[in-house]
Amino acid sequence: MFEDFKKAMAREFEMTDIGLMAYYLGIEVKQTEEGIFISQEGYAKEILKKFEMLDCKPVSTPMECGVKLSRHNEEENVNPTLFKSLVGSLRYLTCTRPDILYGIGLVSRYMEAPTMTHLKTAKRILRYVKGTLDFGLLYSPSKEFKLFGYSDSDWAGDMDDRKSTTGFVFYMGDTTFTWTSKKQPIVTLSTCEAEYVAATSSVCHAVWLRSLLKELHMSQVEATEIFVDNKSTLALAKNPVFHDRSKHIDTRYHFIRECIARKEVQLEFVKSQDQVADIFTKPLKYDTFYKLRALLGVIRKTSLRGDVRS
Repeated sequence: MFEDFKKAMAREFEMTDIGLMAYYLGIEVKQTEEGIFISQEGYAKEILKKFEMLDCKPVSTPMECGVKLSRHNEEENVNPTLFKSLVGSLRYLTCTRPDILYGIGLVSRYMEAPTMTHLKTAKRILRYVKGTLDFGLLYSPSKEFKLFGYSDSDWAGDMDDRKSTTGFVFYMGDTTFTWTSKKQPIVTLSTCEAEYVAATSSVCHAVWLRSLLKELHMSQVEATEIFVDNKSTLALAKNPVFHDRSKHIDTRYHFIRECIARKEVQLEFVKSQDQVADIFTKPLKYDTFYKLRALLGVIRKTSLRGDVRS
């Protein structure tokens, strides 16, 4: 089965511009005894050089815990062209660095009229990158091809329109291979609803992934587990009866119930401290951030055992 997967991915590689994209984004692939390690160390250094941050002081997290940004602060505006260039350059780095995805998504909301606070927040991400230049994703060899994911949201985190942020990540065995951090399209009225909207987005992605894996002859026989940390959301997803708590939710978000009934997905509860997708929805304290970053498979190249071969 694994050989079929490799052949299918090789055909996909030949039919697309992935190789060219990897070249321009500076994606470096290293083979070790522990698996395949991908990073963008050279590209990260180029970003730091471009924005004159090569000698900056590193920080331990990409965003300060508890930070709140807004469009309506009375501060000096900064050059939007410079700001867009900085944020755009950082966004390409998320190909191998999911640990900075939330921060970049947040500052991306202020492209049109950035202020000094927005610029300082973006430069903090650069300072974090400076201290983690040789970090990347490790893809370990495994015979386990079970698909599962984590889904989370904040609630009303955007200070301007009070919309929430959806975050999810999917694993194949022990390997992280797809992740998202995105502001929700609607204003939700409760934490339960925000989590429900996020779970629905995760379910839609899971259905697509299951279809893709089927094409690659890696069909998922069992329902794909998606872990959420809100028990009300679990009850709402499994209960077909509309009640006062859910009657205002757009019917499109109840697609999740059909997928559960067809046994394509299965929602499971996970404790908040073990919710990996939390890293995609809000700024975190260092200890929590460090733990979730490791669970994503983002590690330092020098921590690998054995020889590193290109």
